[in-house]
Amino acid sequence: MAKRREIIVAVVIGIFVFTSMGIFALLLVGMMADAGDLEFSGLGEKIGVIEVGGVLTEVSGRPVIKQLERWTESGSIAAIVVHINSPGGGVAISQEIYDSIRRAREEKPVVASMASVAASGGYYIACGADRIIANQGTITGSIGVIFEFHTAAELMDKIGIETETIKSGELKDVGTYARAMTKKEELMLRSVVMDTYEQFVEVVATGRSMEKESVYPLADGSIFTGLQAYNLGLVDTLGGLSEAIDLAADLADVTDPTVVRPKKKRSGSIFDLLGEVSNVVTKVSESNISGPRLLYQYK
Repeated sequence: MAKRREIIVAVVIGIFVFTSMGIFALLLVGMMADAGDLEFSGLGEKIGVIEVGGVLTEVSGRPVIKQLERWTESGSIAAIVVHINSPGGGVAISQEIYDSIRRAREEKPVVASMASVAASGGYYIACGADRIIANQGTITGSIGVIFEFHTAAELMDKIGIETETIKSGELKDVGTYARAMTKKEELMLRSVVMDTYEQFVEVVATGRSMEKESVYPLADGSIFTGLQAYNLGLVDTLGGLSEAIDLAADLADVTDPTVVRPKKKRSGSIFDLLGEVSNVVTKVSESNISGPRLLYQYK
């Protein structure tokens, strides 16, 4: 009887261990699978369309860069259309997307298609493409840089809040909300803004084959319609996404293209849920940054 009981216990333990290992293996596969992995379908020579929408942040920009890299290396993608509907955003992420577009065009044609808004950082990344196409009513331009932070010194005085700061250097707490900035801080921040501004002007001059002296009059933060931008030489032609796809196909010598778009794979694992929660938290934290922010962004 005891021996039988031992056999039953051993079988139950074996089943438990086997089941646990199976569940663990499934979770491990889910964890190793990239929750943001992208796939596409379609036959024949393909034109890949990548959407760039909203404010450019680390969260929104990384998938764009990743997809650009994949389609740059893919032999089935003949050309890429970057469909932009963005007022811009962070300087660094705008520059990284621009660099990714530049690397992509070394391998295949890249066309930037402007939707309702492609301003500031949105225009910056468009300058990396072989061609830029805009709707007549697209809002674009806003070539410039903005550096902003909030101060609440007067409010803090009224409610009796003080901030004590110990710093290693005079400029270490630049952008603090507890006081107005000093003249020295303003000069330093202005130098940062102007250096970043010159980088923007250089990108426009290079992308549009213009002299920098011709770009400066347009780079005062002014916005333009797509038609105005076309007349000023900031875009190559007028049209929508359909025309951009046709243009990309022509540049790639594709006569009957199949249009493909990124599509997220859904594994349905707990790691997908955790990843989505993490993205939401990151978006909220980025949108509530109170410190200084250097932006290529149309406000």
